[in-house]
Amino acid sequence: MQERANEAARLLKTLGNPQRLRLLCLLVNGEMSVGQLNEQLPELSQSALSQHLARLREDHLVRTRRESQSIWYALETGPAQQIIATLYGIYCAPDAEAGLCAPVHN
Repeated sequence: MQERANEAARLLKTLGNPQRLRLLCLLVNGEMSVGQLNEQLPELSQSALSQHLARLREDHLVRTRRESQSIWYALETGPAQQIIATLYGIYCAPDAEAGLCAPVHN
């Protein structure tokens, strides 16, 4: 039971970062390339985006595939996908008011 609690705590810690949550919400509808993710989150520097994506990969929340020069990201199936789908439905769905997926304007 302790191992499962540690796993859940790690997942929640990763999801506790707003930028990582936004990345995951962007992937709800399917895979995206790094370039596409960067276009959707222009306020993130390339290095910050790379660090967030690395953390998501490390925690098995996303999977990748390489196509030529591009790396494509998709949500990994499992508990995280279910949690993100629920959060997306509450905060990011078309009828949700400027939720997690709303662009940030500085």
